[in-house]
Amino acid sequence: MARLLLALDATVEDRLLADAVEHGHEILGRLVGWREVLDALDRLGPDLVLVDADRGTLSAELLQACDDRGIRLLALAGDDRARAHAAQVGLHEVLDATAPWTEVERLVAGVVALPTRLGESARAAERGAGVIAVWGPAGAPGRTLLAIAIAAELAEAGRRVTLVDADPYGGAVAASLGLLDEAPGFASACRLAASGSLDRAELVRLAQRSTAARGSFDVLTGLVGPSRWPELTDERVTAALGAVRTTADAVVVDVGFSLEREEELTSDPFAPRRNAATFAALAAADRVVAVGLADPIGLARLLRGHAELLDLVDAERIDVVVNRLRASVLGIDAGAQVRQTLRRFAGIERAVLLPNDPRACDTALLTARSLPEAAPRSPLRAAIRGYVHDALLPAIAPAEQPARRRGFLGVRAALAG
Repeated sequence: MARLLLALDATVEDRLLADAVEHGHEILGRLVGWREVLDALDRLGPDLVLVDADRGTLSAELLQACDDRGIRLLALAGDDRARAHAAQVGLHEVLDATAPWTEVERLVAGVVALPTRLGESARAAERGAGVIAVWGPAGAPGRTLLAIAIAAELAEAGRRVTLVDADPYGGAVAASLGLLDEAPGFASACRLAASGSLDRAELVRLAQRSTAARGSFDVLTGLVGPSRWPELTDERVTAALGAVRTTADAVVVDVGFSLEREEELTSDPFAPRRNAATFAALAAADRVVAVGLADPIGLARLLRGHAELLDLVDAERIDVVVNRLRASVLGIDAGAQVRQTLRRFAGIERAVLLPNDPRACDTALLTARSLPEAAPRSPLRAAIRGYVHDALLPAIAPAEQPARRRGFLGVRAALAG
């Protein structure tokens, strides 16, 4: 049973208190105002906080504090104004103030059937989504740009997509898409997952929406500072990705570059691991996209990293992508030289080669949009789109679940691209 902290209207509290105790819950306190609740979180350590949805007892500060501690927050709304306030704050688990405890209990127990986006079927939720991890060695090979482009291409193809920034060294997904990054969405999801409180409603609240005419997708932003990497433990990341799988057709994860085992370097097996999130995402991934740069240094880094990657991921799950292919650093027939190098030193027979397209990349960064949206006719976009449609979409979309129908404008845009 749960340890509850209450901040409710006296009438509502009197009506619900006996039933809450009868269901076996422990009432830690009956407080007034969100500041009192905030001060009591660390002192009392509740599993769940139940408050009124008005301004006096529900605030963004309280919601953030609960997220930081992995504490679930529920609210009861007495009127439309209170519901609007809860929505503005970002809390979606809201019930009517007249609801009996049996309805509240379903939320407390976490078994309520929550509404899904875009008509998601129960069968799709049970099946789970495909997870695509985008990894690359040090040297800025284009991991984030490629992860965003893949998510955008899948969304344009009619799939429900969630893009996750799991880079413990300071992710750049939010900045690349012009999203707010004051609160780390994925870290909050991990904390809630650790306490068993991460459900579909919480994911809807934590995710930000990257909207575009060619395809919109959800984003769980990354850490606002590298000092917070201990929050992304192996168990938390695994649990969070498992929850995200139930809300999307595809989950694209931008992971960190390092594959070092810190506990081996420090001889401390119990120390927190900065690269735990990367290892967890790679283990959960159905497909790993390994991207490197098409120059002598970038290829050397990619080959060394690929050898380390094979210790973690089966070769059949790895797609090698070589970015920024150009003759200026490799000479004549740069593509043939890259393929020969990969085949000779790593036995890689197939690789996706992406052209050097600085204008398209600069446009995407300048406008804080995905590549398909910022430069739909660019050669780089065409190459990424071909890879997504040939290699990723067939594995993500089962035959029994056709893609959502698109309107006339969506079809016209796809034909034009």
